[in-house]
Amino acid sequence: MIITVTLNVALDVTYHVPALVPQASHRVVEAVERPGGKGLNVARVLAALGHPVAVTGFAGGPAGEEVRRQLAAATYAGRLTDALVPIAGKTRRTVGVVDGRGRGATQFNEPGPTVGAGEWQALLTAYRDMLAAGADAVALCGSLPPGVPIGAYAELIREARAAGVYVLLDAEGPALRRGLAARPDLLKPNAGELAGLTGFAEPERAARDARRRGARAVAASLGADGMLVLAGDGGWRAAPPVRLTGNPTGAGDSAVAGLLSGLAEGLPWPARLARAVALSAATVLAPAAGEYDPAAYADLLPRVEVVPATS
Repeated sequence: MIITVTLNVALDVTYHVPALVPQASHRVVEAVERPGGKGLNVARVLAALGHPVAVTGFAGGPAGEEVRRQLAAATYAGRLTDALVPIAGKTRRTVGVVDGRGRGATQFNEPGPTVGAGEWQALLTAYRDMLAAGADAVALCGSLPPGVPIGAYAELIREARAAGVYVLLDAEGPALRRGLAARPDLLKPNAGELAGLTGFAEPERAARDARRRGARAVAASLGADGMLVLAGDGGWRAAPPVRLTGNPTGAGDSAVAGLLSGLAEGLPWPARLARAVALSAATVLAPAAGEYDPAAYADLLPRVEVVPATS
């Protein structure tokens, strides 16, 4: 079982338009709603890959009810368990507008609901129970909603490490810095987050610095240039064999699913990295965040070339 923690759950709404033009009215060609937030995206891809996964975080209000309804209706052969904690506040929505000319997506993220101290304690209790029941890994993903302590991820990392459970952190800003000090097993930033954390623009130098600061390993998403991994037993880079256009929302979350599914299957780092890059690229071709194109993934995976990092 893999646990994903999404403290700032969302209902993701994706609009497809022929062309996105500022200050203009648009006719939407297609609208798709999905449970969202980074950890829920990770969970759906893990379940689609055949791995049991439990999702926790906060859900409330009409959008939260819709998130839970869709999770219950998902057809993953019972592999996805809803362990979200109910709250009085209203779950946010995110809106992504995909330009049909292949010019990417524009994202609008609502603020999250305010979480009360008792609601945070309820999540901690549920989280400890899930760890005690046994888990292969934990993924801590995304932003913190108002009311959640800035050191929340650091506390969750310490709980996982005390339980002997592998823990991945994918966050940003102060929550990332606090979490890094708690020594996660794997840090998964994008290039901008890694540069902001360390002050170094060159990814390998930044990843080395992040490891010195507490991460046991670093897997940095480099956008169209793929991914870099630095771990105790080596470093590697990999990139998609072709450049793809589409909706990049959720591509990094699919990469997290690739890394954790490879860990659960006992794959070596190069194989985990190749899977993460192929899944990330296949997600760009999917119609909505938190999904990937299975045919594209099957085609891309054997063509991803993993090479040693230069350092």
